[in-house]
Amino acid sequence: MALKIIKKLNRYPGLHTPKRVMEASLIFSLFIHIILFSAFQKVFPFNWEKEKLRTYRVELIRPPVEEADTEGIADDRFDHILKPDSIDPDVAQETISLETRDKRYVSYARVIKKEIMRQWAYPPEARENLIEGSLMVLFSLTSDGEMTRTEVTRGSGYEILDREVLRAIRDAAPFPPFPGSITVKRLNIKATFDYRLASQKGPE
Repeated sequence: MALKIIKKLNRYPGLHTPKRVMEASLIFSLFIHIILFSAFQKVFPFNWEKEKLRTYRVELIRPPVEEADTEGIADDRFDHILKPDSIDPDVAQETISLETRDKRYVSYARVIKKEIMRQWAYPPEARENLIEGSLMVLFSLTSDGEMTRTEVTRGSGYEILDREVLRAIRDAAPFPPFPGSITVKRLNIKATFDYRLASQKGPE
């Protein structure tokens, strides 16, 4: 087909000018591209139409709610929350440090510390062998000052030091009953003991 077009063009010498040749080339190239595009469209069809954007309107309908009658609720329904006396004694407890600054416990903590310091000492064997260390102890007291448990929560690494602290706390018990400022049934007390030969420190 292309040869036929060329032969027809050769019959007209006036068409061989550069301008005419360029126009003919452009038309021929456009014709070829249209053919190629048509063939490509059949293999890989394009969707030229853009889908219209759909918008939806959603209404949330809440059923009518009757007003709550709060005036008829009796106060005693919340007594188990407000009154500490109704709480299980095992739950009514507090954990403090022996160096607490809480006004409710600070005076009682000082008494406990004083009683323990009377019993606590540096084991002679540990002093002679230059053994130092730090440990933390937790002990629990009931409202009448009785000690229910004592345990080392962080050891010093030396049994001789840990054992001396536990002995001092046990020998210091029983402690005075809780003052009026302490309303819990059980008081858990954390204390840190430092064994230092240079400057011996007491429990914290």
